[in-house]
Amino acid sequence: MPAVTITNISCYQFAALSELKALRQRLLVQCKANELKGTILLSTEGINMFVAGIREHVDALVAELHAVPGLEGLKPKYSESAEQPFRRMLVRIKKEIIAFGVEGIEPAKYTSPRLEPKVLKQWLDEGRPVILYDTRNDYEVKLGTFKGAVIAGIDSFRDFPAAVAKLPPEMKHAQVVSFCTGGIRCEKAAPFLERAGFEHVWQLDGGILKYFEECGNSHYDGELFVFDQRVGVDPGLHETAWSLCFACRTPLAAEDKTDQRYEENVSCPYCFKATEEQQRQQIDARHAAIRAAVTPLPGSVPYDQARPLNVPEACDQGTVLDCLCALMPHIAREEWLAVCEAGGIVNNEHTPVSAQHIVRAGERYRHLKPAQCEPDVNADIRVLFEDEAIIVVNKPAPLPVHACGRFNRNTLQFILNTVWHPFRPRSVHRLDANTTGVTVLCKTRHFASRVQPQFERGDVEKNYLARVQGHPPNDEFICDAPVSTEAGKLGGRTVDEAGLEAKTEFRVLARDADATALLLVRPLTGRTNQIRIHLWHLGFPIVGDAAYLAGGVVGETQTLAVGDAPLCLHAQRITFTHPLTKERVSFEAEPPGWASVDRSSSLA
Repeated sequence: MPAVTITNISCYQFAALSELKALRQRLLVQCKANELKGTILLSTEGINMFVAGIREHVDALVAELHAVPGLEGLKPKYSESAEQPFRRMLVRIKKEIIAFGVEGIEPAKYTSPRLEPKVLKQWLDEGRPVILYDTRNDYEVKLGTFKGAVIAGIDSFRDFPAAVAKLPPEMKHAQVVSFCTGGIRCEKAAPFLERAGFEHVWQLDGGILKYFEECGNSHYDGELFVFDQRVGVDPGLHETAWSLCFACRTPLAAEDKTDQRYEENVSCPYCFKATEEQQRQQIDARHAAIRAAVTPLPGSVPYDQARPLNVPEACDQGTVLDCLCALMPHIAREEWLAVCEAGGIVNNEHTPVSAQHIVRAGERYRHLKPAQCEPDVNADIRVLFEDEAIIVVNKPAPLPVHACGRFNRNTLQFILNTVWHPFRPRSVHRLDANTTGVTVLCKTRHFASRVQPQFERGDVEKNYLARVQGHPPNDEFICDAPVSTEAGKLGGRTVDEAGLEAKTEFRVLARDADATALLLVRPLTGRTNQIRIHLWHLGFPIVGDAAYLAGGVVGETQTLAVGDAPLCLHAQRITFTHPLTKERVSFEAEPPGWASVDRSSSLA
């Protein structure tokens, strides 16, 4: 019996679609009945799909889609393979068919000029001055790209706007041709480049796939990453020897598999797990690198700060001044006006804009703050664990996790970015600046996407220690007071019956003669300041809390200064599912001195 040839199609169409649930169900039934496999993404902005199966069944699906209003012009790209490249059939409804996250970019209404592959080849043959801009992720570029292309240097398309902001200003006056795998990303990337001030922007029609079909490998070096089990294809669109690491999903060349660190279905040279001794040495090296990164503290040396300001859809076609007031209403309008008049708000070309300058959604400006010097922080960060996917540290205090308020460089995120460069560790949860203890970060967006949802679903077990003022009468108790959604004084929250559901369990470990008590705390939800607010609400504020004071009073200080009495709240233990092994793992940080329960004065 002759082997069955599998037909692969990939296509997208930006169009205003409606009744998505009914369309999803209809397509899913048809695909499963015809044993098609792959993924179809539906959105109010259009469709994006990769599907494979027997040719007649694929053609029937295309005919069905052509009957959908708005998809009459859908043009699939065809290729063939000996085996089915997909494992299952998915039809999903998404907010965007290609995640970008920038408001105001609508390809169904506007796209940049398209450049046919044969025209691009002609330009390159003639030596025409043109900049080829690769908008794909780094792991895709690893397999190949156009010769001399400028690489975006991103690991997610959502990082593209930040990459554009780093491009040299002179590139804005050049002929720029953006390209990606099949063209869909450039439908958004190219208009974004235009919005950012690039004067001559083209998008390669049909992407690299269409270029391969019409022009072969001319001016192209390497192969093409594709999002199915084939991993890589050559300019003839034939499957190549590239594969993905089972553990970390990194593309592997044939030589990678000869490395002694490669073990099928276990590890590769990029995620090989070290022995315990190697891990200890690695952690020692990390501690040395942290000491170097914080000596002196990066934000405590005066520097010119440029805070990013992204224009939301709600501020589209408003003034800079109105936008600033909407983004940061806690700062008086008069203060923002003075900042604008002093040239403190600039565009991507570093040109000051006036208070009455009209902004567009998706634009990015910067707030210049010269010679800034941030407050000192406690940077005695201790690494508890590190492997190919996660980093776990014991965060000291005071130390903000992310940039906020007066802190930009004196933050856990900035310091760890410096130490782990080129990785940018992603915190999958956060502790208050004044809270110490276990903090989990992931090395890539891919791993973060497997851990962060566990926090959102409540699948993570968290144990805190807290020392409070007063002696709770019950050994065990619960607080389920809702927490407000809006930030109040100092950016904090309060109890609000119309707020978000919140629940915390408490157990008394010791009642001491100094009128304080040590509690074991288990937050079952993760609202801002939840533990502090619940204890404050119950009349047992945490010792050292400068914001939530006794008697229901809100203080004047949010982030403590180095040398202040500590906030007695410590993230002692955390348990979650590891993103690679899928096993439950627990990490624990040694309690600080105030959490000792071995006190001669203990009453219970």
